[in-house]
Amino acid sequence: MRIAHLVVAAALTALATPFAAAAPVTFTKLTGLTGGTLAATAVYRADLSSVGGSILSITINDNSGGVGGSPGQFSGFDLDAIILSTTNCADAACAGGLAGMSVFDFISGIVFSPGTQRAPADPKLFGTGPAGNTVDNSVATLGLFDGESTTAIPGAFGFVSIGDDGVIAFNLTALVDTAGLFLYIGEVGDNGEVAASAVTVGPGRVPEPATLALLAVALVAIALIRRRRK
Repeated sequence: MRIAHLVVAAALTALATPFAAAAPVTFTKLTGLTGGTLAATAVYRADLSSVGGSILSITINDNSGGVGGSPGQFSGFDLDAIILSTTNCADAACAGGLAGMSVFDFISGIVFSPGTQRAPADPKLFGTGPAGNTVDNSVATLGLFDGESTTAIPGAFGFVSIGDDGVIAFNLTALVDTAGLFLYIGEVGDNGEVAASAVTVGPGRVPEPATLALLAVALVAIALIRRRRK
């Protein structure tokens, strides 16, 4: 029985940090557009100084509500790029030229929960991996404002569509101090899928689905231990 207690305690301790309180951020839409050859990416800037402390993750929740954008594989918020920088840009052209901080891992540091597609549905969302539940950064190129604003195939490139009510989270490779820090995200097409109020930053990592499954097992174990005590 004591071993079971230790296993549960260890699981909950390991999961405590990811569930640390996240803070919502407020965005300002910059003037102008940026992107690739077909440049129609709107850029939003958030001043993270008001958050305080340091952050280790950024989460974007689609809140387009089926408004704006295109159906099928292009449903939901179309993310061109996500960048952290200490440069305060006033327009999209400035943001489009930022190198940004090297704290993103676009290969293994993304936790992605795809949203739904508007009919007619395609096999998977644009810019995602073979199974549709990961991001293919060779297509999405999320470190660059290079989105080709088109739904033509071939032609579309440089972004990922997360689907209606989809969620994409970025676990940073190091804690980043929010003092003087700005977050920039790009919305391909500038078509109404506004990101404002749908983004949070947190001091802990966002758990993988497998980690959430571990939490579920731990909670079941706790329930069984309590039942046996009775």
